[in-house]
Amino acid sequence: MNTGDSRAFGLRVAELRKQRGMKQEELAAALGRTASWLSQVERGVQPVNRLDVLRLLADGLGVPLQTLRPDTPVAASVSAESTDTPNDLDQARLTISGYPVPDVLLAGDAAEVAIDLEALQDAVDEVWRLTHGNRFAELSSAIGPLIPRLERAARTAPDTVRSTLWLLLSRTYQALSAAFVRQDEPDAAWLAADRSINAAERSGEVLHVFAGVFRLAQAFVRLKRLDQGEHTAATAVNALRQHVSGATATPEALSVLGSLHLALALVHARSGNRTDARKEIENARQVASQIGSDRNDFNLEFGPTNVGIQAVSIAVELGDAGEAIEVGERINAEQLSTERRARLAMDLGRAYAQRRQSGEALGYLLEAEGLAPELIHTHVAARNAIRELILVAGRSASPELRALAERADAQP
Repeated sequence: MNTGDSRAFGLRVAELRKQRGMKQEELAAALGRTASWLSQVERGVQPVNRLDVLRLLADGLGVPLQTLRPDTPVAASVSAESTDTPNDLDQARLTISGYPVPDVLLAGDAAEVAIDLEALQDAVDEVWRLTHGNRFAELSSAIGPLIPRLERAARTAPDTVRSTLWLLLSRTYQALSAAFVRQDEPDAAWLAADRSINAAERSGEVLHVFAGVFRLAQAFVRLKRLDQGEHTAATAVNALRQHVSGATATPEALSVLGSLHLALALVHARSGNRTDARKEIENARQVASQIGSDRNDFNLEFGPTNVGIQAVSIAVELGDAGEAIEVGERINAEQLSTERRARLAMDLGRAYAQRRQSGEALGYLLEAEGLAPELIHTHVAARNAIRELILVAGRSASPELRALAERADAQP
């Protein structure tokens, strides 16, 4: 695409965007790109040649590909739209599609089956280890046989162990919901979270219900359903506060409450509501101080350190890069999971990218990739930061940065 074509294309994008009544920031957010990138596209500075990026723009503008780029061959458009891009969690998504055990439903009074409870508990613990390690391909393979096995066992096992099996099933769905959120599969995360809540309720473990609600709120945030995310988390917080008031509050209940405050902080940050985002971070910090140490109740990893990590993330979301760096550089997250440590490094990389400190940004992004490659390669915000670094550097972009952009499919 030559300069004249780029300008004409950019004017077409801007015109279609305005016809839809969208601001640059709104369209950029829907595309998972930065407003700076979209601005350069509309000014003709940034050419768009890749078919997948053209399709992304067309989808965001709600128009056929040929409306956006009339010279696009129809065959290429159809072929691209029918391509099924593989995902590490594709098998897991397939596993949870539809009713889990229709044969048990049709069997009526199914015969009780022998259950190796210890083996199932070990399998669920392994699912969470894979989730915390961002090892999604292995997680997907493990989920395939495990979920149907648990679903069947919870319905056919002796009454004495059914509540335990429902709880194991809830924990499994919670892990899967967390993984789907991280791989930007929020619709599947919503389904998994909802099933985790149902299973937790049938187990009689009330706090696990609230842990599932936390996963549900995360799915809503990733879906950009911020009103639903706020309603979900706030309703749970209001109910839980009555349960944890006073000196008798258990650390487990406080862990869930604090995590829900963090979910609300993220909702407000994504909404641009700086005041309420900071208020919820402070609420979470107060809850963490009541606990006094880092814990991993319900695999939430809630505690003072994780509140600090979330404070960094919220500061980055709000564009307060200096604050994010000041807080983040003081955090020692060595005792937390690989996922949490990678998240801190990723957010510090994003913060330095906001300040155009490319060397520091690249260093932290590479650190995050070394800890959890899937996080950097699939996280929208991380890929946006990498693209922005490439755009800023231009032809002077280092080989390391270009290689990272290639691995993360984050070329401008």
